[in-house]
Amino acid sequence: MSPGKKVSPDVTFDAAEVIAKDHALVPSVMKLNEQRVERGFWPKIARVVARIPFAKDALSVWYCARDDDTPIAAKGMMLAALAYFVLPVDAIPDFIAGLGYTDDAAVFAALMAVIGRNLKSSHKDAARRDIARLRGE
Repeated sequence: MSPGKKVSPDVTFDAAEVIAKDHALVPSVMKLNEQRVERGFWPKIARVVARIPFAKDALSVWYCARDDDTPIAAKGMMLAALAYFVLPVDAIPDFIAGLGYTDDAAVFAALMAVIGRNLKSSHKDAARRDIARLRGE
């Protein structure tokens, strides 16, 4: 069993352990998130790439989630964060000027703290290239 990540003085989070507890639910939730991301990620990132400061993180996570070498536990969390990003309804609606993407940014910041070590330089390089292309640079 992996040691997990210390998230507070008295709580340790081990994603692999959480995923292992419910083998039936996790694959179906991951599949649903994967379908949401497949349909909605590129249209949304193309619309908002110039307005969100975490675009590179979102794209890096997208590439990492599609990488066969990424552990399944990390992939599940990545797909959940990406699905949250593409869903039209979330904690703070995206259309609210100045605040709309703060909840999405918080989700990606938390995700990066937990699974950031899974991101490879190839994922980050691909994200940089896509941002430049989407911004017309």
